[in-house]
Amino acid sequence: MAKLNVNPTRMELTRLKIRIRTARRGHKLLKDKRDELMKQFLEIMRQNRILRERVESSLMKAHSSFSVAAALMSPEMLEQALLYPKQSVSLGMNSKNIMSVNVPEYTYKTKNDDKADIYPYGFAQTSGELDDALTELSDVFEELLELAQIEKAMQLLAQEIEKTRRRVNALEYVMIPQLEETIRYITMKLDENERGNLTRLMKVKDMMLQQAGYGQ
Repeated sequence: MAKLNVNPTRMELTRLKIRIRTARRGHKLLKDKRDELMKQFLEIMRQNRILRERVESSLMKAHSSFSVAAALMSPEMLEQALLYPKQSVSLGMNSKNIMSVNVPEYTYKTKNDDKADIYPYGFAQTSGELDDALTELSDVFEELLELAQIEKAMQLLAQEIEKTRRRVNALEYVMIPQLEETIRYITMKLDENERGNLTRLMKVKDMMLQQAGYGQ
């Protein structure tokens, strides 16, 4: 691992030791965050799988009923029956924080609070299967909205997990090893300089002692 390009001084050594303590502390915090994000992600993924199965089952039932209705009714009659919807929906969005990730929370409000009053047609000329299809779609709408909310949360959490993973790897495999290598290098240089200074002092001492002996 390549060391940092710094001057091998005691001041620089002290600064790098502070940096490596901070990097190790940050590395631990990011690893804890990554692990908690993974835990939250797996829990949401489990909810997503269960909810998706229910939604897909309901949509298949609605599609099956609508297909039967389309076979029993003429295209013109089917289009006329569904031309003017009787119900409308307004959507709202808030957000909640999961490990510093803002995920959406969807809410909705229907124009008509009576969920049974959703058929925009009379019953005389329409098929009962069309009623079943609209009822199934009306019932699955809330779960469909919840599924969209969960899948968006999964997407945002996956992005945050990847970002956190890259930061953990950068600290673990690049920054901390570089700092450790640089600290070893500076420590060795300082020890080498200290030994050199000690050797010079000893030589000076020997020279002074010799001169003192000559003088006597």
